[in-house]
Amino acid sequence: MATWQCMEQCGACCHLAPQDRPDLATYLTVAELNQYLQMVGTDGWCVHFEPLTRRCGIYNHRPEFCRVTADTFHRLFGISAEELNDFAIDCCREQIGAVYGENSLEGRRYERAIAPR
Repeated sequence: MATWQCMEQCGACCHLAPQDRPDLATYLTVAELNQYLQMVGTDGWCVHFEPLTRRCGIYNHRPEFCRVTADTFHRLFGISAEELNDFAIDCCREQIGAVYGENSLEGRRYERAIAPR
């Protein structure tokens, strides 16, 4: 069974373009939505994303909606702890494909990273 993990030097989830996520207001609070929108740069990427290293500049202090935890995903999406692994994998696959392309190096790296050992 594949096991979800965050892949270093990916950053696909840091592409925050609101037009790509039209349902933000259905799962973020008003305060979170405002914070999210303030984090979006003119290029659609998070202003805290460091493109050269492909890392989050505020990783240890990032907002809750940027965290992949059972509590966060339950609150935002109604996902149970038992469903989190598969749901998070699907989210990453979809976002990596949308940002970097379906057959991208990042997508292939992610599949290797989550592959059963």
